[in-house]
Amino acid sequence: MPEPPETPGVPAKRRWIIPILVLPVNGVILIPAVVLWLSGYQWRANAPLLTVLGAALLCAGLGVAVWTMRLFHTLGQGTAAPWEPPKKLVVAGPYCYVRNPMLSSVFVMLAAEALLLNSWAVFAWLAVFFALNMAYFPLVEEKGLERRFGDDYRNYKRHVPRLVPRLTPWRGEPEQ
Repeated sequence: MPEPPETPGVPAKRRWIIPILVLPVNGVILIPAVVLWLSGYQWRANAPLLTVLGAALLCAGLGVAVWTMRLFHTLGQGTAAPWEPPKKLVVAGPYCYVRNPMLSSVFVMLAAEALLLNSWAVFAWLAVFFALNMAYFPLVEEKGLERRFGDDYRNYKRHVPRLVPRLTPWRGEPEQ
């Protein structure tokens, strides 16, 4: 896959490290850590089945997050950060099934954390994070995508759900 052009004076790796540190690390690590601290969290052993389920969800969520960020970088020629969004609409890989797989991966990782840490406080943060994003995406993000990508995005939006994946991949079906 072709690498996107370099931003003058900024190496590609640094273009990606900053958005990762600012966005997912805050939502998945720093804010949950503060939530745990504020809630007086005390670690307690979890049921083995919940630990295995949490670990599997964490691996799956992390895998999808890395995959989607890589697609933004290679196919979209941008990053997940609003200050350097993809220049091209990405409709490959998990984006054939769901419009926001990157966000879905964060939800899955937060659910995994709640299970692994046996923490209702982290689950509460997941609920708040989910509610904030369910307001933000239709009101801000999707309107911006419609402005940037026009009818291509509107067609994609009609066929691919926001969060609950399709059972079959969307392959750019023509309009009827």
